[in-house]
Amino acid sequence: MTRTVDVLVVGAGPCGVTIASLLGLYGVSAIVIDRESDVLDFPRAVGIDDESLRTCQTIGVVNEVLADTLQDMPIKYFTSWGRCFAHVKPSARPFGWPRRNLFLQPRLERTLRSGLARFPNVDLQVGCDLISLDQDQSGVTAQIRRADGEHATIRASFLVGADGGRSTVRDLVGIELEGTTEATKWLVVDVANDQLDAPYSAVFCDPDSPVLMVPLPYGHRRFEFRLQPGDDESAVVDHHHVRRLLVPRYGSTPLPDIVRARVYLHHSRVAETFQRGRVLLAGDAAHLQPPFFGQGMNSGLRDATNLAWKLAAVAKGIAGPEIVSSYDLERRPHATEMVGFATRIGSMYRPRNRFTERFRDLVFRAVQRVPGGRDYILQMKYKPMPRYTHGVLTGVEPKHRTDPIGRMFPQPRVMTLDGDVLLDDAIGPWFAVIGIGVDPTTGDRDAVDWWRSIGARFVHVLSTGTPSETELLQTVLDINGGFSAWRDANPTRHFVVLRPDRYVAATCSLAGFAATTNALRATFGGAT
Repeated sequence: MTRTVDVLVVGAGPCGVTIASLLGLYGVSAIVIDRESDVLDFPRAVGIDDESLRTCQTIGVVNEVLADTLQDMPIKYFTSWGRCFAHVKPSARPFGWPRRNLFLQPRLERTLRSGLARFPNVDLQVGCDLISLDQDQSGVTAQIRRADGEHATIRASFLVGADGGRSTVRDLVGIELEGTTEATKWLVVDVANDQLDAPYSAVFCDPDSPVLMVPLPYGHRRFEFRLQPGDDESAVVDHHHVRRLLVPRYGSTPLPDIVRARVYLHHSRVAETFQRGRVLLAGDAAHLQPPFFGQGMNSGLRDATNLAWKLAAVAKGIAGPEIVSSYDLERRPHATEMVGFATRIGSMYRPRNRFTERFRDLVFRAVQRVPGGRDYILQMKYKPMPRYTHGVLTGVEPKHRTDPIGRMFPQPRVMTLDGDVLLDDAIGPWFAVIGIGVDPTTGDRDAVDWWRSIGARFVHVLSTGTPSETELLQTVLDINGGFSAWRDANPTRHFVVLRPDRYVAATCSLAGFAATTNALRATFGGAT
């Protein structure tokens, strides 16, 4: 017997479960399978950023996730002679959440899976292997082997491979993972019952033996040691050897308990395409990056938020299947940029020689003396943010570097009938047409009717007045000036169209609403 669903997700890690949760939220039927019978009980990713927390907010698990994190954790970079040459401690919350947070991946995964249980239209099946897949113009047929050895067939309109760096899905559809793998190996050590008084991440940059140290919740800590050529892998993971490496970091502080020690290679690779027909790749199946900037999992969650709403739009008949092609167009360039950025950060951790290290130290001193330079480093403004220039958006011209179109919209607090909330909690998880000081339902009638037909929320933002809500329009108050600041920077843009992933699809004046709607509607494909 063949089971039919809208989307089959292969891989129930953070990326796959987030895609499935978003599909469940949007009312789309999905099955997510994983070859493991339970969450892997060892940490891999350790950092979650504000963009990812915004996604957790959307799927309703952000408070549970935050309860298991160390929030707003700073990071310090030290020279080989012990001087702190850079201190990163972001405090701004442009997207509503702390920017740098540390967590234990097994706890995060269990939280995400618990949240998935809220959606009756989504089924999680563990202990299942993908054996084969065949696709045609209307969907994908997958053969599954269950934990009991029985085989099953699943027919889906789309299949998403979120099954990690050794992706079966990627291999079955013949997509190459292009890039390089660093020849040098790293020893990763996780410890528990940690008593070290160092509430920050630390990078000890050294041409010969760089070391990373990351505090984690519940008395855990992670260390990463770069191995030397010729080091015996079986010897370096021995606990006696690991203790010798830890002693210089702890001094008179009691040594922690060693939980595990593993040797890893660092990959800088991106799939040649994120889509082949009705099969999509996401997360580590689509891109692998060194852990130096802590963005591997976060890049996967960006994939999830970008892809899920497009799959839902097709399943709901709002858009044609062509809209899914914009996923590769939008996400692959930024994923490639993040891989390159993380690789370059890694080269800063291990300068070529003492002269290079001294030069880097001088550069950082100079940058922090330039007006705004210290804040640039402290607030982590060097992080490459996605900016989509092609895809489901309109009006983007690359020459306008500050144009908000194609960028994630801020998340200020607003006042509603239910009280003071973050913007996303007021406008819902789907499309939103926001009028800043202008009622968006007073725009062109045909344009308004089309947005209503696809389920968009109309939101009127006022600087003063009383919040209200009707079936057609929600009025909210800009209580902390977030919208006012945005409008001051964009005085002619009365309307903002937000996609479900909270990226700006379009902005326009009241007079340009009809033309902007028609241009954006054209990107939805044949179904509209």
